[in-house]
Amino acid sequence: MKTAFRLLLASLLFLGTASLVKAQTPEVTHNTWTSGTPMPVATSFQASGVVKGQIYEVGGYSESAAIANTQIYNPATNSWSTGPALPTATGQAASAVVKNILYVIGGSNNGGGNLFNAVWAYNPKTKAWTSKAAMPTARCSVAAAVQNNIIYVIGGYANGTRLNTVEAYDPATDTWTEEAPLLAGKSEPAVGTVGTTIVAAGGYTQSGDDGDNEGYDVTTNSWTSFNADPTARNGACFGSVKGSLYVAGGGGNNAEALSVTESFEVSKDAWKTLAPMPLAAGIPGSAVYKNVLYCIGGAGSGYVFQNTVYDNVQIYQP
Repeated sequence: MKTAFRLLLASLLFLGTASLVKAQTPEVTHNTWTSGTPMPVATSFQASGVVKGQIYEVGGYSESAAIANTQIYNPATNSWSTGPALPTATGQAASAVVKNILYVIGGSNNGGGNLFNAVWAYNPKTKAWTSKAAMPTARCSVAAAVQNNIIYVIGGYANGTRLNTVEAYDPATDTWTEEAPLLAGKSEPAVGTVGTTIVAAGGYTQSGDDGDNEGYDVTTNSWTSFNADPTARNGACFGSVKGSLYVAGGGGNNAEALSVTESFEVSKDAWKTLAPMPLAAGIPGSAVYKNVLYCIGGAGSGYVFQNTVYDNVQIYQP
């Protein structure tokens, strides 16, 4: 009887503890925005990437100059630290992470007058930047996505033209290849890998923002037109989460900052309107960590050196 009583008591204690743990687990509130600790240096047009649970915000523009800062945000502690500066002050670059290495590709240091094709790789183990094979086409206002450990650098701006250029970089061989071009040339698209499709939504075309939305199939090296973004914009915060591309903020045709948030589901070729950003922001840093979208910094308009630059961390829970 004593043994049976002890077993019963132990079971009750276990159930009570389990109930307590469950009660203490915070519930996720979907389609909501919260804020994080502001970044040390207000920045727009920076490169972003998540490496081992840390969000890296690299380079970009202050209100008066291109910068080389590496600012590191820890979502677990809601705190910032500083890493080694990028070797060259750079804004408007593409960025991607492959096998825990952050790559910063192309860009400019003055809003597009000087164009870069440099590729910098950051290894958090050595805490050092190294130079890699240069991108064939020097360009800025460009975005990148990863599929099968290959980085696809999409669109951009060069010499007065919105580019349809797509080039792929293989970090394993440090080599570049040219891929099928976009159906419409554009700069500052929102780009993300959704399943097996790379989506390039929005962006500034040669005729302005028109919501152009395209999907790239790596296996066939071809682009397909999707339903346009209802909110024509460029320079948005973006990221892929659970089968959808999320697009928040950005700039409109008059370079004004927007707060509209939408998601695009590839399988349905459909857009959905979501809760707006608390602070309208164009050209912020973008990162996804644990299925949460982080929109960091940005500016009050799309004009370089002619606007207020933010230090805000806006966090969206899909």
